[in-house]
Amino acid sequence: MLFDLDMIKDVYARMPKGVQAARKLLGRPLTLSEKVLYSHLFGQLPEKPFVRGKSYADFRPDRVAMQDATAQMALLQFMQAGKKSTAVPSTVHCDHLILAKSGAKADLAASLEMNKEVFEFLASVSNKYGIGFWKPGAGIIHQVVLENYAFPGGMMIGTDSHTPNAGGLGMVAIGVGGADAVDVMAGMAWELKFPKLIGVRLTGEMSGWTAPKDVILKVAGILTVKGGTGSIVEYFGPGAEGISCTGKGTICNMGAEIGATASTFAFDDSMVRFLKATGREEVADAAAAVRDHLRPDPEVYEHPEKFYDEVLELDLSTLEPHLNGPFTPDLATPVSKMRETARMNGWPAKVEVGLIGSCTNASYEDMTRAASIARQAREKKLAAKSEFIITPGSETVRYTIERDGLLKDFEAIGGVVLANACGPCIGQWARHRTGPQDEPNTIVTSFNRNFAKRNDGNPKTHAFVASPDMVTALALAGELGFNPAADTLVNEDGEAVKLDPPVGRELPPGGFAVEDPGYQAPAADGSVVEVVIRADSERLQRLEPFAPWEGNDFTGLRLLLKARGKCTTDHISMAGPWLRYRGHLDNISNNCFIGAINAFNGEANKVKNQLTGEYGEVPKVQRHYKAEGIGTVVVGDENYGEGSSREHAAMEPRHLGVRAILVKSFARIHETNLKKQGMLALTFANPADYDAVQEDDVLDIVGLTEFAPSKPLTVVLHHADGSAHEFPVKHSYNEAQIEWFRAGSALNLIKAQTGG
Repeated sequence: MLFDLDMIKDVYARMPKGVQAARKLLGRPLTLSEKVLYSHLFGQLPEKPFVRGKSYADFRPDRVAMQDATAQMALLQFMQAGKKSTAVPSTVHCDHLILAKSGAKADLAASLEMNKEVFEFLASVSNKYGIGFWKPGAGIIHQVVLENYAFPGGMMIGTDSHTPNAGGLGMVAIGVGGADAVDVMAGMAWELKFPKLIGVRLTGEMSGWTAPKDVILKVAGILTVKGGTGSIVEYFGPGAEGISCTGKGTICNMGAEIGATASTFAFDDSMVRFLKATGREEVADAAAAVRDHLRPDPEVYEHPEKFYDEVLELDLSTLEPHLNGPFTPDLATPVSKMRETARMNGWPAKVEVGLIGSCTNASYEDMTRAASIARQAREKKLAAKSEFIITPGSETVRYTIERDGLLKDFEAIGGVVLANACGPCIGQWARHRTGPQDEPNTIVTSFNRNFAKRNDGNPKTHAFVASPDMVTALALAGELGFNPAADTLVNEDGEAVKLDPPVGRELPPGGFAVEDPGYQAPAADGSVVEVVIRADSERLQRLEPFAPWEGNDFTGLRLLLKARGKCTTDHISMAGPWLRYRGHLDNISNNCFIGAINAFNGEANKVKNQLTGEYGEVPKVQRHYKAEGIGTVVVGDENYGEGSSREHAAMEPRHLGVRAILVKSFARIHETNLKKQGMLALTFANPADYDAVQEDDVLDIVGLTEFAPSKPLTVVLHHADGSAHEFPVKHSYNEAQIEWFRAGSALNLIKAQTGG
């Protein structure tokens, strides 16, 4: 299928003029990201260039993509916007609400029955508003987007943090919250702080056991989980040309784990090959016609330090395979050092499960490389010592690898193929463990995210991230410290054998094939379509507008929670079984902050109720405050809201009556989500003031009547002993965002502007 060709041609028709104007405005050569950003501005060029990391800019993205868990809330919001159809091409992808338990066929059937109400809602609302609908089983959103919609030089947003996967095809693709998606689907400007630029120059060529995944695993180890915050990462250099299009996608996808706004690669022949292989030869030809505008200017390659805010150098010829983890995706360990590192840290050496696939590593190339290892394992009389699980990225990939015999290769060493969905990655995975459930154990995955309890709900599970090649090798060995480049395995005949490096195919020699890709086009006339939401539904709930700001400073606020250490969106709003309530704000709010660690007692989901003096579960305590008409504050640590784009992590506290979030620093998407929902997102001017917050504090936030960009607010802590502590707090609100706060939410403003 070929989607939106006219839109793509229009982008390319406008791009030369936009790039030339931007080059004149800046008075210098341009990076790829600058070309894409400046040619996608909403309205005219500014009089002066945007200041990276400071200026806010309004953009006009080319498309929107939503996965089923986030689409529910995004579309419930869009239904209030008063629009008859979306202003840009948009899609919904059913991939998150599918179990991973027994196998593809049984799990898909069970998930269809369990989530029937939600899938029918998403199908009907897509049908009504002109949104393309990808049915359950069609595949994981980012793989489907890469195969069907992504195009070089385009700009898209998606309601999933791994939207940057499309950077593998040269897009600037950005993960956002549902309220941002509503802006774009309603035809309004989409606001973003103009990103900083990090350049990663790749030289050399990968070989042996090194894979594209190792590039981002290494980069994550250098930059850490917050090192890319507010930045676009551009990969360039001679080494980039030798990486396949889907390999580039793998690298861009996991850029979410360093906090990057997006990651991207310059247009090259690998993208041409992939576009043609996926039935988009016309897109390839159209891109080739504006090739120079889809790559950085030559001067950028010659002197990158002049054009990027930060430059990293990475020699692919010397890059070693890595394992990242446990409990954080930026703890990078070369495979050759893992045995010693695991011993020193007391990490469980036995690998219980190896999982390959997911949105970031489920391409045809990934599967052929892993299958080549499985094939030689059988030839060398080896079997997997760990449970081995395979998750194809799309129905197109699954059908093709089945046709080409790869699934049989996996099954021959005990592999189990699951549905084309996200289950094992996001907590929809049923472990089959025989030992105690709370004992330390190790799994390895080719996924991205490995926070505590992320995959299986067990805080003792040590999850490590690696390439599919390494995961397959470790599943065969059953040992975390195994290095396939140097170590041997004992086969069923008692012989010591060594694995050969993997061999893959970039694209299927017989072409991609599929019987039913899983796409459902919307109705030509959506006005006749009715979206039905049962009044008594436990899964879906029509939204009520949040109340506007009362016009006064906040006084008498109670401290709900002071979170210590890592507080990701998984800690604020867990996934797993809670995914079923993503369309019902009140029900899902019962998971609000249940994973966050209370700084005062070191426990999760146990906070002091200042009205009773008793300790209780966070949602219950907060609901008590709300019933009494008392607002609250949540205090957090560094990089608060790291992880998924999950806007429920912002909507739930807002719904329950939390008025402000005060932290040492925010992750980008979450800070924006808080602003969109009319919350106060504040940071300590002096991080040491975090220590001054006491368990029984009553807080005032002063200065709201004069709320203005760059003007600090003041927090006053009233301690239980009668003393007080006053300090300034910073914010990053501009004038438009302050209006969101005053109106009660960005959606309230959209409704007022559209008459919805």
